[in-house]
Amino acid sequence: MIKKLASCVREYKRDTILTPLFVALEVVLECLIPFASRNLVNALEQGTEMSVVLKYGLLMFIMACASLACGALSGYYCARASAGFAKNLRKDLFYKVQDFSFANIDKFSTSSLVTRLTTDVTNVQNAFMMVIRIAVRCPFMLVFALTMAVIMSPSLAMIYLLIVPVLGFGLMFIAKLAMPIFRTLFKKYDALNESVQENVSGIRVVKSFVREEYEIEKFNKASQILKGDFTHVEKILAFNAPIMQFCIYVTMLFVSFFGAKMVVGSGSSNLNVGDMQSMLTYSMQIMMSLMMISMIFVMVTMSVESAKRICEVLDDVSTIKNPANPVTEVKNGSIDFNGVKFAYSAEADKNVLENIDIHIRSGQTIGIIGGTGSSKTSLIQLIPRLYDVTGGELKVGGVDVRNYDLETLRSQVSVVLQKNVLFSGSIKDNLRWGDENATDEEMIRVCKLAQADEFIEKFPDKYDTHIEQGGTNVSGGQKQRLCIARALLKKPKILILDDSTSAVDTATDAQIRKAFATEIPDTTKIIIAQRISSVQDADQIIVLDGGRVNGIGTHAELLKNNDIYKEVYTSQTKESAEKEVS
Repeated sequence: MIKKLASCVREYKRDTILTPLFVALEVVLECLIPFASRNLVNALEQGTEMSVVLKYGLLMFIMACASLACGALSGYYCARASAGFAKNLRKDLFYKVQDFSFANIDKFSTSSLVTRLTTDVTNVQNAFMMVIRIAVRCPFMLVFALTMAVIMSPSLAMIYLLIVPVLGFGLMFIAKLAMPIFRTLFKKYDALNESVQENVSGIRVVKSFVREEYEIEKFNKASQILKGDFTHVEKILAFNAPIMQFCIYVTMLFVSFFGAKMVVGSGSSNLNVGDMQSMLTYSMQIMMSLMMISMIFVMVTMSVESAKRICEVLDDVSTIKNPANPVTEVKNGSIDFNGVKFAYSAEADKNVLENIDIHIRSGQTIGIIGGTGSSKTSLIQLIPRLYDVTGGELKVGGVDVRNYDLETLRSQVSVVLQKNVLFSGSIKDNLRWGDENATDEEMIRVCKLAQADEFIEKFPDKYDTHIEQGGTNVSGGQKQRLCIARALLKKPKILILDDSTSAVDTATDAQIRKAFATEIPDTTKIIIAQRISSVQDADQIIVLDGGRVNGIGTHAELLKNNDIYKEVYTSQTKESAEKEVS
């Protein structure tokens, strides 16, 4: 885990090395100042000239300035190193997520990935900052101060060796209680983020059903659970400060008592006033070092779980990878499902798709009809390898999709999914997701095919109109047509519309299909729809039921031979007739 995280330091290695170097110099200088002060006090006690006082005063002033400069430089390089480390860590995580298949994302969940990219990275960044600065300073200070104390009075320095184990035992006991709670805390963070994400993304649904109070109550419940656990763990960690204070004051009390006894009892022969003063200073330095170590201990305790969660993402391997020698050309838009089976998880009891045998010629228009849960979307997601088949074989252009270069395959398969997503930016920016080098003429052409040009031209800024995040400033039908235009701009060999015209009226739907038939005849078109009218002119219509093919044929053939299709058609034509009458 440490090796994996350390690889994110990269170009900030210099800053990471310079930070502890300047910290070490700062500590050495801080430990030498009490030693110089001790010599000055001893000289004053014995009677000395003012020149000696000035000499020691100037020496301590120079050491203090040098220590201050080293501290400032260590802080500067530490800030650069920790911020750079966090930047690289977020970058590696984000790049890794971009490489994930849908199955990998399903495994972690969106809310959990967001928590790992934000809260967990911040925790690890804070721990890294402490490790390269405070975690170096404290042991150095502890060792140097202890060494100087032993040099001046070995017997008095034994007090430190007796107190340190007491503190160490206390910290270990606190860690043993706190660590299990931290493990559960981050899972509850994920749950809280999931609640926020659901509420924000579905705010229109929440308001339309007047469910604000319910959502607030749900959020408060998750927040209260998180607060309770945090309060519990903070109560445990709160013992850290009193244990530290106890050790500090006991040490100073013992040093003062036994030191004073040695000074008075020996007449300053074993220990003089200057030595005792320095011993008190070193006591404070040693105890403050231990206090800082306890703070590091708390931060590292919390960040260890964050680091594990980050490494889980970095170590996870995408379930979909390029083959060793990938095919880099899709010859045509033919599609062949040969005994295909599919399940979302290896542990699933039942396949989502079972024994799918479908053969589609390049350039054909295929309609897919089926009830909710019939696995229509699951079927089409296999074509661009958003998921891999569990069994059987799926070919595009006569080649198994698993043998294609992923970028090559997906560039030739355009999918307009059920959930249409537009990004903040102009209409042109959104369209250029299909082809970043597309000309204005090409964009206008595909928008005309998707029946989007008409409403775009009515906007004051036309194709430069700004789209809000998620496309909130355009209607559902407009959003669908823009997404279809974006998909067409890829000039794909296969175009898949997953219920992508549900928000447009039947007349516009018919115009889109007519434009497809005349303008892109060589592109294989797969249309998933709820309305029979959207697919009745297709070359072949596939009826799915429970993840199996229930029937394949033309509109006329299915009306004669397929009960499901006949029932849907009768239901929809009856509804249409009733609407016309009313």
